[in-house]
Amino acid sequence: MADRPFNARLRACLALIGVAALAGLFAGATGGCGQPKPSAASSSAAAVATIPAKSADCRACHEDIYRDWAGSHHALAHRAVDAPADATAVGTPQRFNLHGVDYEIRWEDGKPTFTERRGNGDPGYTYAADFVIGHTPLLQYVVPGERGAYQAAELAWDPQRKEWFNVFADERRRLGEWGHWRGRGMNWNSMCAHCHLTDYRKNYDLTTDTYRTTFREQGVGCYQCHGDLPESHFRPRPSPPGGRGPGATAAELQRAQETCAPCHARNELLTGRLEPGGSYHDHYRLTLPTEANVFYPDGQVRDEDFNYTSLLTSRMGGKAGVTCLDCHDAHSGKTILPVQDNSLCLQCHGPSPRGNAPIIDPIAHSHHLPGSTGGRCVECHMPRTTYMQRDPRHDHGFTKPDPLLTKELGIPNACNRCHTDRSVDWAIEHAEKWYGPKLENRQRQRTRVVAAAQAGQPGSLDRLLEFIANEDVPAWRATLLLLTRPQATRDARVPTVAKEHLTHADPMVRSAAVQVLSGVPGQNDVLRPMLNDPVRLVRLDAAWPLSPELPAGSRIRQELDTYLAASADQPAGRMRLGQDFFNRGRTAEAEASLRQAVAWDPNSPGLHDTLGIVLNELGRPGEAAASLWRAAQLNPTDADAAFNAALAYAGARQLPDAELALREAVRRNPRFDRAWYNLGLLLHQTARSNEAIAALATAEQLAPRVPDYPYARATILRQQGDRAGAAAAARRVLELDPRHPQARALLSP
Repeated sequence: MADRPFNARLRACLALIGVAALAGLFAGATGGCGQPKPSAASSSAAAVATIPAKSADCRACHEDIYRDWAGSHHALAHRAVDAPADATAVGTPQRFNLHGVDYEIRWEDGKPTFTERRGNGDPGYTYAADFVIGHTPLLQYVVPGERGAYQAAELAWDPQRKEWFNVFADERRRLGEWGHWRGRGMNWNSMCAHCHLTDYRKNYDLTTDTYRTTFREQGVGCYQCHGDLPESHFRPRPSPPGGRGPGATAAELQRAQETCAPCHARNELLTGRLEPGGSYHDHYRLTLPTEANVFYPDGQVRDEDFNYTSLLTSRMGGKAGVTCLDCHDAHSGKTILPVQDNSLCLQCHGPSPRGNAPIIDPIAHSHHLPGSTGGRCVECHMPRTTYMQRDPRHDHGFTKPDPLLTKELGIPNACNRCHTDRSVDWAIEHAEKWYGPKLENRQRQRTRVVAAAQAGQPGSLDRLLEFIANEDVPAWRATLLLLTRPQATRDARVPTVAKEHLTHADPMVRSAAVQVLSGVPGQNDVLRPMLNDPVRLVRLDAAWPLSPELPAGSRIRQELDTYLAASADQPAGRMRLGQDFFNRGRTAEAEASLRQAVAWDPNSPGLHDTLGIVLNELGRPGEAAASLWRAAQLNPTDADAAFNAALAYAGARQLPDAELALREAVRRNPRFDRAWYNLGLLLHQTARSNEAIAALATAEQLAPRVPDYPYARATILRQQGDRAGAAAAARRVLELDPRHPQARALLSP
């Protein structure tokens, strides 16, 4: 097991689990920790020595910047509850019903207090809030839980409409589910606080499941971007001409962007925090458009993805080097030029273009009247998606509207987002009339390739490999590489291409290459040098399959342990911890960690699948089968889940259950050749040889280059006394594998 640890068999289990419930993440901001209440870091003597200033200390010398910041979403991201500030929402006692839940709201003992009752006979659940997330377009209230945990309530306040609403709308989440507002999916310490507080430290103890959270100040303050400054910085001195100093260099803009990125990206923690000025890829793993439920195949946002992935997959951000500060003021967060008249976009695409940006005449290009909605660049190239019911956000992928892809793949297009009374065919007609051959561009072609790969369509790998070779946007090249993973052990071209990318300049691409190779047996010698990569993301991806051999106390072992601890308070993180325990032979700890993950998120098929695989490896196929079948039930379209359950049932000698699971696998995916093959073997084992031969013939038809299938057919025919049929099948085996000893034996006199 040293060369191919358990994790290599987990397929999609390493993906983020249950992320649909991240609804609390960006209402504005959260703060606090639990019991005891979250404290400012100054409560710690050690922390005081490293925290010399808060945002208010910067005001005297930077009044204009402070003023811009003070009214920003960053500054207002998080606050304590306050009677005057919360008067409109909570000042008057209220009773109302929302989506079948009865609420009572009042100000009591200095805090907003809520009681909710769900149905007749429910005695009610009462809670008081300590903090408020956000300012506009919504406010969420943060409620203390147990052992230092805080939770972001699902009931939120709309300050514009002056009404309460549920961030999940009419989705009825149940207590005990990961996504319920009192569950791990809405845990403030883990899901919200990083991006709504300054100098946030989660301080989670996984042995006691306790938080001792600290932070410097509420909201996103000066330290979060600038870090601590030397004492000399605070001595009076003349301001530079103009008050703000010289313009930033390209390197400084890139460093600034990587400071913005952690809280404006959907990502995975590698260390738990990013020190100001640090490298993004040393602390986070960016979510790329590999999964159709997170991004559309053209890169448009689907789930709550924020902006950084979109920017890096665009040619503007991923190729031309456009950064956040090219469009946004660093302190107010507002755009530096108006959007309504296209001034912001025309600073690069106007008569005096920047770099290689094409000159665009908005009227001629858009075919819409000046001043109209359709004449604004952002309406077509930055369409909005509303999250949390009240928070519309612009897509930062700068994609081209393509109604044909709507018809082919169901991808939204900006034309029909606006012209809701018109058909897709109407939009296609106008797009072809106005833009013609320009639409048959790389975006359209790549989108089709990505969609085909995500769907597992036959022949999709050839096109994937072709596009990898020619893709010049690193985020897309990494995405395309990752999409080859299902074929990595089936087609020798995949590991070959992955190896070619181990020296790519971009760490996302190197990371993708390492992940592909991690699932291929016999690649440890190739992966070991990547433990010394200059970027932590790549080192960790190499360390994951090599974990059993990492020396205790080594830098890479410490980095891997830090990564495993960073999200160990969430089901996916606790699962990864269990996987690593298993890889290192610590099976009792592995099982305990995985069972804890399942308890935290009982409706996650990936967790049940992972637990089942571990139990099967531990020689407990009956328990494994139950867990794997539960995974299959929770994901009713996943043929692999049903297939895994079938193998475990067979190992436990529960053959009727194994047959049921195999039939379910081929029902879900009629092209699943390996499932047909195993079904054939089982049918023969249960004395139904004619049905077995039919199942094996189906497997052979689907995968005519696999010698196992005609060989199994040959053995059954031989047992039935059909020597001619058996000989023909054996000869077919030898056509595929001339050295196949069993087939040769069948043909011997």
